[in-house]
Amino acid sequence: MSKVKWGVLGTAYIFERDTARGMELAENCELTAIAGRSPEKAQAFQEKYGFLRAYGSYEELLEDAEVEAIYIALPNDLHYEWTIRALQHGKHVLCEKPLAPTGQQAREMFQAARDNHVLLMEAFAYQHSPYIKEISKLVEDGVIGEIRYAEAALITSDYDRSNIRMRKETFGGSTYDIGVYSLSFLQRMLGRGPEKIWASACFSSEGIDTFTTAVMEYGSGARAHFDCGMVLETEKNASLDRFQIHGSKGAVTSVDFAFNAPGTLAYRLRTFEGEDVVRKVEVPNNYCLEVEQFGRCVRNEETPYLTEEFSVTLADTVDKVLGQIGY
Repeated sequence: MSKVKWGVLGTAYIFERDTARGMELAENCELTAIAGRSPEKAQAFQEKYGFLRAYGSYEELLEDAEVEAIYIALPNDLHYEWTIRALQHGKHVLCEKPLAPTGQQAREMFQAARDNHVLLMEAFAYQHSPYIKEISKLVEDGVIGEIRYAEAALITSDYDRSNIRMRKETFGGSTYDIGVYSLSFLQRMLGRGPEKIWASACFSSEGIDTFTTAVMEYGSGARAHFDCGMVLETEKNASLDRFQIHGSKGAVTSVDFAFNAPGTLAYRLRTFEGEDVVRKVEVPNNYCLEVEQFGRCVRNEETPYLTEEFSVTLADTVDKVLGQIGY
């Protein structure tokens, strides 16, 4: 198997907590280089995860001719700039969610990918989960009929005010940080973005949305609702993850579920014909699945599972939600 030589921009918590393990498990991934604003931290990550090289600046890594693909684990406000820079250096890019602060910037990022003949994909690890794919296929196959109503929620702990999630200048707040999970789930299941949105939010003293809720209406006649919030006990890493999808023939609801969780997850399927069953799905490391899938795309074996249309539509929806709440 031909391994893709990866570079990582940033020494953020998301990489240390989640993506690093996924990249270590990925059979087609070679950890080639890492860059951070602090040379010392980059070197520490090099030693911890086995990168061949460490750089004290992002630009140095982009100049590394051996690196084929870049994983961007930077704060939200740096995604646009450094994704485009990486693409212009001829690197394929897997960029953490949310891909961009606005739909227009997302369009410009994908245009840069086309201009430089490389790939760009938004990093939503949970979308690669066999659990999510099984539910999506169930919906696509019409098992529960036409969707009439769907909802999804992700509520987490809040954070110390020094955390970038809690700062407006780094595009923090619950919609950008975790609302995109619920919104992307609904978009996957409904196959489109909403036509109308009514949203409201609670704000912190720093001006970020700590809790946002919205009702959405689709051209198909379906309605949906999402919640996101950083309101549970501070720094306890607690979360509430849920969904339900109701159709003209039945419904599917979460049982044992968390967006990025590996292990045994479960959902309940009920149909108007009398079926009522809880199904279990074994889920490996979602970050490994994501990295392996993008690696196969780099080798021209597949196309990105998270498409340009999907990510641009999602960014447009986030724009509308934020516009509604005045963020």
